[in-house]
Order: sequence, then structure tokens, then C-alpha cells
Amino acid sequence: MPMADAAASKAEFQIVPLARDTLQERVYRQVSDLILDGEIAPGQLVTIQSLAEAFGVSTMPVREALKRLTAAGALTLVTGRSMGIPKLSLDRLADLKNVRVEIEGLAAEWAARSIGDDDLGRLREECAHMDAAVRTGDVKAYLRGNRAFHFTIYRATRSPALIGVIEALWLQISPYFNLLHGSGNYVSANLRHRTLLQALERRDGDAARAAMAADIDGAYGVLHRMLT
Repeated sequence: MPMADAAASKAEFQIVPLARDTLQERVYRQVSDLILDGEIAPGQLVTIQSLAEAFGVSTMPVREALKRLTAAGALTLVTGRSMGIPKLSLDRLADLKNVRVEIEGLAAEWAARSIGDDDLGRLREECAHMDAAVRTGDVKAYLRGNRAFHFTIYRATRSPALIGVIEALWLQISPYFNLLHGSGNYVSANLRHRTLLQALERRDGDAARAAMAADIDGAYGVLHRMLT
């Protein structure tokens, strides 16, 4: 498009530059992805400056992103300049588990009614990726695969509102999945993933809901034992 036409389009639609807001949202999304993929583990500290340097941005959008994530219960202030994953109490663990069983179980049931063949193919691929990660001991690869597996199911609900609620829950619990790798949970969890996948292939909503609940309960049991 010629420059004159581009300028005319801008004037016609009264476009207001949103670079700063867009940048803040992008940084929030990137930090959220790090948390959801387990890249920030319990006990690991991050600083505004280190994240700003890693993302190649000023500290302002990083500071705003961390404020939002602190308000959401995903991060907490550890020292004056360092943020980390909040400590997990038994009460908080049980509360998150109970809500996840209801909400993510519902998502699995809904997904069974609407999931497509392409989604089922991706679920099979992620199960294979997680099996490979278990064999090689690649914790980060397993956690990325676990998130991809679950959120493929949640997106299949075609419900942005439901996905938003689930992501808010995962921001609070997913970093602790790092702690499960020495327990054998990754192996048993992927067996439960395959049970869930089979229920979705049959379009069996009740079985999918039960399989999702079993997966959540399995991780809860290991974390509960660790905390006690």
C-alpha cells in the first residue's frame, strides 16, 4: 500500500497507537507461558531486570506483568527485587485440586462432544512426546507436552470463558508439577492420559470426565505426600 494510502487509512479509522499496551500484554503472555510450562520451578527466583534483559524490553512492561501474576497467585515477592513461586500449603493444594476436578472434568466432558480428528491426532502425538521425555529424563519436555495435551482438550470445548478459568488455576498449580518427576508420577500420568484419550476417541463424556479427575487426583496424591 502506498504511504499516502496508509496514512489515509489510519486517519479514516482513527487508529490510536497501542504499542505500550500491546507490549505489556505480550510480556504478560510470555511470562505466563514460562509458568504454565513449568520453566519457573518452585525455589527458582526471577527478577524484573533479568526478565527485561531476556525479553529485550524495558523494565516497565515486565513489572506490570509480574504485578498481574502476583495478584493471580502465580508469583510472590521473595526479596526486594526477586519473585518466585508461592509456597504450597496443604489447604491450598486441596482447594486447587477440588476446583480443578470440577472445572477440568467438565471441560473433558464438553470436549468429548466436540473434539475433532485433528485434535485427537495432536493428543496422540503429545502422549508419544511425553513417553520419550520420560525415557530421556527430560523434565521440561515432559511438562511442555503435559500442558499441550491438556490445553488441546480444553480448547476443544470451544469455550474461551472456561479456558480462562482453567488457565488461572494452572498458573497456580503447574510449577509444582516439576516436583513430580522423581516419584514415578510422569509414567502413571501418561497412562491416565491415554485412558483419557481413549474416552475422547469414543466421544464418551462421562469416561473422559472420570479420567481427567483421576489424572488430577494422581498428581495431588504425590504432592500431598511431599508436603506432609
